Amino acid sequence: MKEYKLTDWLPTTKKEVEIRGWDELDVILFSGDAYVDHPSFGPAVIGRLLEAQGLKVAIVPQPNWRDDLRDFKKLGRPRLFFGVSAGCMDSMVNKYTANKRLRSEDAYTPDGRHDMRPEYPSIVYTQILKQIYPDVPVILGGIEVSLRRVSHYDYWQDCLRKSILIDSGADLLIYGMGEKPITELCRRMKASADTAGQPQGDGSAAPLPVPHDILQTAYITYKGDPLCSLPGSAEPKSTVSDAPQAKPDIVLHSHEECLKDKKKQAENFRFIEEESNKYEASRILQDAGSQTVVVNPPYPPMTQGELDHSFDLPYTRMPHPKYKGKRIPAFDMIKFSVNLHRGCFGGCAFCTISAHQGKFIVSRSKESILKEVKAITEMPDFKGYLSDLGGPSANMYAMRGKDEKVCRKCKRPSCIHPKVCPNLNTDHRPLLDIYHSVDALPGIKKSFIGSGVRYDLLQYQSKDPAVNRSTAEYTRELIANHVSGRLKVAPEHTSDTVLQIMRKPSFSQFYDFKRTFDKINKELNLRQQIIPYFISSHPGCTEEDMAELAVITKKLDFHLEQVQDFTPTPMTVATEAWYTGYHPYTLQPVFSAKSQKEKLAQRMFFFWYKPEERRAIINELRKIGRTDLIDKLYGK
Repeated sequence: MKEYKLTDWLPTTKKEVEIRGWDELDVILFSGDAYVDHPSFGPAVIGRLLEAQGLKVAIVPQPNWRDDLRDFKKLGRPRLFFGVSAGCMDSMVNKYTANKRLRSEDAYTPDGRHDMRPEYPSIVYTQILKQIYPDVPVILGGIEVSLRRVSHYDYWQDCLRKSILIDSGADLLIYGMGEKPITELCRRMKASADTAGQPQGDGSAAPLPVPHDILQTAYITYKGDPLCSLPGSAEPKSTVSDAPQAKPDIVLHSHEECLKDKKKQAENFRFIEEESNKYEASRILQDAGSQTVVVNPPYPPMTQGELDHSFDLPYTRMPHPKYKGKRIPAFDMIKFSVNLHRGCFGGCAFCTISAHQGKFIVSRSKESILKEVKAITEMPDFKGYLSDLGGPSANMYAMRGKDEKVCRKCKRPSCIHPKVCPNLNTDHRPLLDIYHSVDALPGIKKSFIGSGVRYDLLQYQSKDPAVNRSTAEYTRELIANHVSGRLKVAPEHTSDTVLQIMRKPSFSQFYDFKRTFDKINKELNLRQQIIPYFISSHPGCTEEDMAELAVITKKLDFHLEQVQDFTPTPMTVATEAWYTGYHPYTLQPVFSAKSQKEKLAQRMFFFWYKPEERRAIINELRKIGRTDLIDKLYGK
């Protein structure tokens, strides 16, 4: 086991900065999460990446925003900028349930405490920093701001809000996975700082210009002001070698228009989603009052080498020593797990992964993965069991388009809905190789798959027999060797109408997969279970749909535990349908259960087997004219 010193973590205090012999910092990061020095925690990744560029970086985790603001002052002003992130989750999803009740714990906070971060930390931290250091640029990043780059519906305040850039007063927003834009930003701002000259007479430095022509960023300008030329346009010449050619700008309906007409908000979203998931996207503009929010196109997907570099940085893989003796629930969940890839091409209507990570899969090399697994085996409390070899979806590793030229022109939000794209390579052999190689390492007794599996990929038959054989082999390998008693899958609903809106496969595919699962279990004399996830109150879902779900799951002998009310989170097609009443792609009306009464009426059908729910369910079935389902649930 390696012995770590305090200086092996990024500094978090003035004393830790002084121990390193630094008299100035280049970048100071503020995070709504506790500081866990691990590649699954975004602020640590960005900090380590900037450190690798030779920059002096510190991180202030969970600063106190309610006292005299000493946490915001203790490290002084950075030479380049402040970086602000709410953390690994949207702060409101992290804090509240779908029913707007306080969650039992904050998973990213020592001992799960509730009071260590404000609501909307990105806004609160930025406003404080701008008050104290008005001349220092503030750069926003992380999932909270990715989902709020333009006008968006906020479920917790029940209103349409402007871009978080406007609400916070930040100078620049980086959306998505930030390694590429933050690298370019630091290169440019460091060059500016190096040539800026001496401080002003009052001892302060002149404000550094923040470049606005970097891909995967957003900024604010004023109506009528000239826009920056993007990389790939005529002037100025791009400094980014893989920059796409500039496309015509897309002008969204203004914030004020969307307030007056919800259908225009729905119409906006289609462009936002499509441009977020394209190789060669357009710049997006949206007016809000006298200001214009400018969202530059995203970078092309990272290369495997770039992703490996991000994961191979010198993380301690441990929480900062300041948390000694305290439990950080999110770290406990992932400390013995390995993330194999980024991105998800599922395109589920209710999910924010593609809005932040993108739909294109970027996979780590086998060497990088094995290096991390070996590091885990050396941890003092590791007992030989990996909790997960996965990703956003466990079995998408190394899957991509067979012909990249086709992918470059594609604007579909999903590669597998309504059917699997014929250009998608669904070969499971690279993933099988990872499993076999990991399990062969000394110190590994068993590796489990804890993240969800896309069973529709396991049911898909390609035109290549070798690929189909790999799928069958993977399915058997998964069930035989990598299930810890229970396998998580997410059919989400039983109604094909609802599933179509969700962008999920027909429930018939779940039946097929369950038959395969049960067959292999019987052959191997195993007694494993499938744990299905379902959602109630999703747009398009009615009480009748939920009643039929109850009947179907009863026939399958499921007593559901893993259930979820739909939570409207920004930047999803389902949220836009829920808020506006229109589907963003068809602009046709969509029903959504919104009131507490309507949502409870749907949710109770999950629990048909509980005696305390029986009377209410029977009454509701009579009310909606489905007395035929009473006998199916309860018999005569």
